[in-house]
Amino acid sequence: MNTSSLSFLHSAFPTSSSFPPSFSFVVEAHSTTRRQDRTARHTRIRKKVPFNYIAFFLNYSSGCYNSEISPSSSLFNLDVRKFISFGAAGLTESFELVKHVEGTPERPRLSVFRSNKHLSVQVIDDTNMHTLASVSTMQKAVFEEFNYTAGPTVEVAKKVGEIIAKSCLEKGITKVAFDRGGYPYHGRVQALADAAREHGLEF
Repeated sequence: MNTSSLSFLHSAFPTSSSFPPSFSFVVEAHSTTRRQDRTARHTRIRKKVPFNYIAFFLNYSSGCYNSEISPSSSLFNLDVRKFISFGAAGLTESFELVKHVEGTPERPRLSVFRSNKHLSVQVIDDTNMHTLASVSTMQKAVFEEFNYTAGPTVEVAKKVGEIIAKSCLEKGITKVAFDRGGYPYHGRVQALADAAREHGLEF
């Protein structure tokens, strides 16, 4: 094939030397900006909650602070303070529950569990690892009496508290350590506790 017959291609597709000088500069600048943005984004993520801050949070919340990072440091930004203040509160509360609420033969633990559909309570002797009494809304007597479909109400919680109190008194248990399981003390949890107290249990 004669090369002169392909001369029209040179006019249709110009060579790199025919591009304006600013073309290569624009492409290079765009590529560099994307790379810098990605690096900066990863840097911001690492700076937000670095590993040292998480270690400080765990030590601080558990009461055994052993870190060189001070909350007054300029590196201790607002996001990390929020992270530690909210996280430490919940973690410290869990530690308190495990540490202070423990059932003994003389004063077993009254443990409450609630969900959207059911409510249960157990009287546990943690020393001997033995469950002394239990009541649940899954039991036929409780479920058929109220016949609820939208989850246990406050009235159901009162009935559960009454039944567990009577069951404890029948077995000679008069004092218990109330373990609300981390749930707020209101609503069904409070109703259950009040009903158990009214029927003879001492917390």
